[in-house]
Amino acid sequence: MTTRATVRTGTVRTTGTPRATPRTGARTPARTTPRPELRLVQGVSGPRRRRPASLLRHRRAPFVLLVVALLVGTTLALLVLNTAIAVDSLKATQLRADNAARSEEVQRLQRQVVSGSTPAEIARAAVAAGLVPAGAAGHLVIQPDGSTVLRGTPEPAPAAGEADSGN
Repeated sequence: MTTRATVRTGTVRTTGTPRATPRTGARTPARTTPRPELRLVQGVSGPRRRRPASLLRHRRAPFVLLVVALLVGTTLALLVLNTAIAVDSLKATQLRADNAARSEEVQRLQRQVVSGSTPAEIARAAVAAGLVPAGAAGHLVIQPDGSTVLRGTPEPAPAAGEADSGN
């Protein structure tokens, strides 16, 4: 395998197996000012100390308690909401059943009214109440001059005992 090195404005590109080759070209200009000397100063700010794990736990405790309180509060709110929905559902079911019963009652009463309004049913109810059929009726006709004329011959109704014996 061969390695090719191409130099273009300070970069080296290689193909094939990578090798440690020195870079050619200008990387950065040389510094005109010397670098400052770095040294460790004791006592000014000292090295950072690690905090004990108990202090970290104490710092995290309010956050953990807040999260737990939010979870418990949300769970309780959902429980109350679910219970309210269940109660409303039971009430709605009970009201639907009551409406169905009332509807059946109305239909029964309508059938009773329809069956009770036939002439034969009315006559039977009248006899059961002690009423008797009326006889021939007479009519009074008022003339234009204000006088009255009797039409027909009125007859009194038979007594209750006589009406039963006639049937």
